[in-house]
Parts: sequence; C-alpha cells; structure tokens
Amino acid sequence: MKLSVAAFAVALSVSAMVAQTAAASTIQQRKVRQQDRIAQGVRSGELRAGQTARLEHQERGINREERGMRAQDHGRLTAYDRRTIHRQQNVESRRIYRDKHERHAG
Repeated sequence: MKLSVAAFAVALSVSAMVAQTAAASTIQQRKVRQQDRIAQGVRSGELRAGQTARLEHQERGINREERGMRAQDHGRLTAYDRRTIHRQQNVESRRIYRDKHERHAG
C-alpha cells in the first residue's frame, strides 16, 4: 500500500513538472515567433524605426516581468503568472499585427 501511494506521488510530481516545462516552452516559442515577426516586418519595410523600437521595448518589459515572476517562485511560473504572460503576449501580438498592416502616410 505504501509503495502504491509513493508511486502515485512520484507520478503526480512528474506530470506537474512536464506541464510546467510545456508551458515554459510555449512561452519561449511565442517569444521567438514574435521576434521573428518583428524582424520580418523590419526587413520588408512594414515596420518603421519608431514602431520597431516601441515593439522591442514592450517585449523587453514582458521578459523583465517574467524574470521577476520566476525569481519570486524559485524559477517557476505559477498558473496565474503563465496566464498573465500569455495575455500580455496576446496584446503584443495584436500590436505587431496592427503596426505591420497600417498604411504608412506618404
């Protein structure tokens, strides 16, 4: 009986670690994709210097906040932290889209 309880506890902790790793990799993949979208916008001329600087500044802010969240929880992100970062990344994604697709005057 003790063995099955211990095995269950180990399995539960492993599944929690896998979920945490998957969430962290999703956040990281999203950062990379958004940086790629910004870089593509610069290369194609869809983003001007001021827009690029603002987008990069926002990205740095999200990254700084994520580091702070991880520092508070011994290198981990809580579910609330992940949700917060995800929402911030959604807002940033919309900014990238709008900036890339707005018509430039002139």
